[in-house]
Amino acid sequence: MNATRSGVPHSDMSLEDREEQLRLAVDAAEVGLWDVEVVTGTLYWPARVKAMFGISADAPATLDDFVSGLHPEDCDAVLQAFADAQDPALRAIYDVEYRTVGKEDGVVRWVAAKGRGLFDEAGICRRAIGTAIDITRRKEAEALQRIAQQRLHLLDRIERATRTLTDPGEVMQVTTRLLGEHLDATRCAYADVAADNNRFTIRSDWSRPGVPSSVGVYTLDLFGPQATSNLRNGRHLVVHDVDAELGDEGGGRMFNAIGIKAIVCAGLVKAGRLVAMMAVHQAHPRRWTEDDLRIITDVVDRCWVHIERVRDAAALRDQDRRKDEFLATLAHELRNPIAPMLFSLALLQRTQVAEDQARSRAVIERQARHLVRLIDDLLDVSRINRGLVELKREVVALGPLVAQALEAVTPAMERARHRLSVQIPEAPAWIDADPARVVQAVTNLLTNAAKYTPDQGEIRLSVRVADGKAHIALADNGLGIDPGDHDRVFEMFTQLPHTGKKAHGGLGIGLSLVKRLVDMHGGAVGVRSAGLHQGSTFWIELPLAAAPQVAATAAGSRGTVQPKGRVLVVEDNVDGLAALVELIEAEGHAVRGAPDGPRALETAAQWPPDIVLLDLGLPQMDGYEVAARMRQDLGLAQARIVALTGWGTQRDRERTAAAGFDAHLTKPVAPDDLLELLGRWLTPQPPARSTLRHDGSA
Repeated sequence: MNATRSGVPHSDMSLEDREEQLRLAVDAAEVGLWDVEVVTGTLYWPARVKAMFGISADAPATLDDFVSGLHPEDCDAVLQAFADAQDPALRAIYDVEYRTVGKEDGVVRWVAAKGRGLFDEAGICRRAIGTAIDITRRKEAEALQRIAQQRLHLLDRIERATRTLTDPGEVMQVTTRLLGEHLDATRCAYADVAADNNRFTIRSDWSRPGVPSSVGVYTLDLFGPQATSNLRNGRHLVVHDVDAELGDEGGGRMFNAIGIKAIVCAGLVKAGRLVAMMAVHQAHPRRWTEDDLRIITDVVDRCWVHIERVRDAAALRDQDRRKDEFLATLAHELRNPIAPMLFSLALLQRTQVAEDQARSRAVIERQARHLVRLIDDLLDVSRINRGLVELKREVVALGPLVAQALEAVTPAMERARHRLSVQIPEAPAWIDADPARVVQAVTNLLTNAAKYTPDQGEIRLSVRVADGKAHIALADNGLGIDPGDHDRVFEMFTQLPHTGKKAHGGLGIGLSLVKRLVDMHGGAVGVRSAGLHQGSTFWIELPLAAAPQVAATAAGSRGTVQPKGRVLVVEDNVDGLAALVELIEAEGHAVRGAPDGPRALETAAQWPPDIVLLDLGLPQMDGYEVAARMRQDLGLAQARIVALTGWGTQRDRERTAAAGFDAHLTKPVAPDDLLELLGRWLTPQPPARSTLRHDGSA
């Protein structure tokens, strides 16, 4: 059946009705009709087509308006297609999509046009008719989709290209190359920003052939104040034309110096600090589009996440490697002193010659002290890292502390036959410091120099005062340090590869401990070295303090008063119990020993002690139960109960304090320190308990 309108068969519709029906269909489809009288050049455009060329509905339109309204990049192709449709030999269908530039508003639009030529019997094209549709929205949607696909394609390429990389530098190189090529840029660079939030180092860049690299160290100040502020606050620096937008003081001088006429720089801000940047450079002015900025932002964000992931993985691998190396070194260092101790014990059992016995005892004592020093260093580092070390500060002269450190390392210096020169000013350099910790730091530096300087080397120690600081410098002509490792030598468990053959033991914690101790004093530590086999100079700076009005007198030596008292030692190690009882007896105190809790309680009930040195890890009942029963069952409220144990963490100390122990001493305790503590507590008028620290010190 034929289509009808208002019940009228299509074949019976008038021409006017048919034209109205066509007009309605055209309007519904938002189609514009056009008609050209080819012979006269007369153009018929309805308002809808005029709008596609930016012409008002009531304004006249000519064929010249059509030609001039075509976008320059599309003009030739459209006119050729229009001519082909009018060519009698071709009679081509006119089917084109092109851009227009609005005559009145300058707006760029997209048009899809179709049509054909109408020819007379002689083959001459008299008219060209057709349709035009505004497809701007469709083209914009297609462009957005295309850009999104390109962006996703680039991100996918970068992800696949960097997926297996384990070096941050390689990740930067691949990313900058792919991004630069995608944007058809001149150069693409990545930079790390120093902790001062100003100096930055371009680690890696990609550039077109013939374009010089921008790798180097710069300062943000060169960007100018506005650009620097944007970057530090997490906003991109976007410059389309350096010469037009920036003056010399606004960054133009610096950009021109490295051949940049347009730039986008994206910064990464963490915890309020600019930490990294990625920049895209162009050697000519360029109008950066929103799409350019979007792709740069996406790439930069993903790159930083990936680089951090790679760095974290590398740090974990390095941590695992250093842990394995440390455990192997620790086993080696613990075995080393044990071997001569065992040999010396065997000699003691086989000889009665006093000289041989004295030599063997000296070996055992020396190696035991070495073991204690290793363990103490480990515990010190652990406690410092957890914030458990409290400096016992006092105003002291630095010179005597340096002298103590020199005395401690003299045997090592003599064994290596080093030539040691010392320069200490006669005037005292007063510092507010923990004397023991300063001695420890300087001793570690001296020990390090003795280890890593070839035998018969030159070592120079000097102390000077300048700029309100005490400067300690230790120079040697030893193995030296590569400049790239200057910071690394102060990291935990670090031993540089080239030092392995020369090192006489060590766990790689000495310099780390020095840095931590000096930092706690508000000082600074560092190293200078021209490179391998060119010697090193380690230095420490400590703030000076005002000289005391009255210099402290030297403490009297222990033993001027020989107090006597009762001491009960409870220890399940038979050798340790016997040795400790003998040591305390030699000091003039009355001593009894017990190997376990029940016998300790039995002894204390019959012979009430003044002080109980109590091991915690006892058989049958532990030290906590023994202490509790001594207090409650035996009524030893006035006796001082001291935990003497190998457990020395802060948690262990808190537990013994809560259990009523008067002090907590961690094995091995220096004999002189233990005897001094006993003597102080057993004087006729002992100090009040409120003045005593739980670790046994006043």
